[in-house]
Amino acid sequence: MSGFGYRIVDGHAERVEVKDALACDGGLAWVHLSTNNEEAQGWLAGEAALDSYVVDALTATETRPRCEQVGDGALLNMRGRSSEELDSSDLLASVRIWGTKGRVFSVTRKDMVAVDAVSRAVEAGGVRDPGDLITAFATAITEDLDPEVAQLGDDLDECEEQLNADRVFELRRTVTRVRVAAIGYRRFLAPQRAALEKLAALPGDWLQADDRLHIAAAADRAARMAEELESIRERSALIHETLTDLRAEQIDSRSLVIAIVAMVFLPLTFVTGVYGMNVKDLPYADRPWSFDAIMALCVVIAAGITGYFLRRHWLRAS
Repeated sequence: MSGFGYRIVDGHAERVEVKDALACDGGLAWVHLSTNNEEAQGWLAGEAALDSYVVDALTATETRPRCEQVGDGALLNMRGRSSEELDSSDLLASVRIWGTKGRVFSVTRKDMVAVDAVSRAVEAGGVRDPGDLITAFATAITEDLDPEVAQLGDDLDECEEQLNADRVFELRRTVTRVRVAAIGYRRFLAPQRAALEKLAALPGDWLQADDRLHIAAAADRAARMAEELESIRERSALIHETLTDLRAEQIDSRSLVIAIVAMVFLPLTFVTGVYGMNVKDLPYADRPWSFDAIMALCVVIAAGITGYFLRRHWLRAS
C-alpha cells in the first residue's frame, strides 16, 4: 500500500511506515495514503477502525470540495494542483481528509503538489495538532494555486496588448487555453471556499482558535481566486469576440479588394470577349487601328471605374 505516516509529539515529527503511524500516544498521528485500491479500504476499515461512511468518503472515485461533520471529527475534500498530467476536463487532483482529535487521515488518487509542502511543514515543527495539519493543507493548496491563477491573468494581458488581425489564430489558441483552465479551476475553487468556511465554523475542541483563523484566511484566498477566475473567464470571452471581429473585418477588407478588382475587369472582359469572337462583320474589326482603339477604350474604362471608387473612398477603406 502506497503512503507514509508521521508521529508528531510536541512539534517533533517522526516519519514512519503506514502500519506504525497509529502507535502515537499523547500526540498527533498523520497517515497519508496515495492509492485507489481495495487494500486501502481494508486498512482504513480494519487497522484504522474508521466508520464505513468515512472509509467510503476517503476512497470515493469522484469527489468535489466539501466539508461535513461526522461524529467528533470532520470530513474535508479539497482540490489542488497535481504533478501528474490530468485530463483537461478535470485539472485539479483531490485530497480527502478525515480529521479528529489526535488523528488525521488523508487520501489522494493522484500525486498532489501540496502534500510535499505539508510534509515539509510537519518536519519543520510547524504542526502540533489536527487543526495545524488541516490548516497546512488548506494554505499549501491555495498558495500553490495563486501563482497559476495570476499567470492566467498575465497571459490574457499579453493577448490584449498583441491584438492584431494577422495573429488571430495564435492568440485564439492562447485565449482558449486560458479560458478552459479558468473554467476548470473555478469549478472547484468556489465550493472549496464554502467547504473551508464551513470547516472554520465547525464546533469541536480539536480545532483551535488560531486554526480557525488560518482556515478562514485560506477560504478568503480561495474566494479571491474564484472571483479572479470569473473575471478571466469573462475577459477571455470578450477577447475571443474581438478576435472574431478582427478576423471578420480582415475577410471583409480582402473581399472588398477582390470585388473592386472584379468590377474593374468585368467591363474589360466584356469588350475583349466581344471582339475575340470568331465571327464576321464586327465593327471596325478590319481596320488597322482597331486594336489600339480597343486597348485605349479599356484603359479609359478602367481609369473611370477606379476614379469612381477613389471618390467614394472605397479603395482607401480597403
